[in-house]
Amino acid sequence: MKIYLTVVLRTKEAYRDQVKKTLQEMVRLTRLEPAAELYNLHQGIEDPNIFTFYEIWKDQAGLDAHNAQPYIKDFGQKYGAFLQEEPTLIKTVLI
Repeated sequence: MKIYLTVVLRTKEAYRDQVKKTLQEMVRLTRLEPAAELYNLHQGIEDPNIFTFYEIWKDQAGLDAHNAQPYIKDFGQKYGAFLQEEPTLIKTVLI
């Protein structure tokens, strides 16, 4: 079953450009993963400190493999202090 995931990040303004660059690199790497059917990054218009990922994964196993990637784990460890709050994750299925 496909997994649809929306992830919302709110970065601190002082780190916005640095976080944006890292997120863009994550997009590049993630799109190479075989289970990633869609992996898009959006930036807020009214609030440019908000970044939203919209993702479609082949299945839960593919999402689990993605979350185990070093660049995903590293982001949480290295950039967590650059965020205003914990990311919001919304995991859904198509109905």
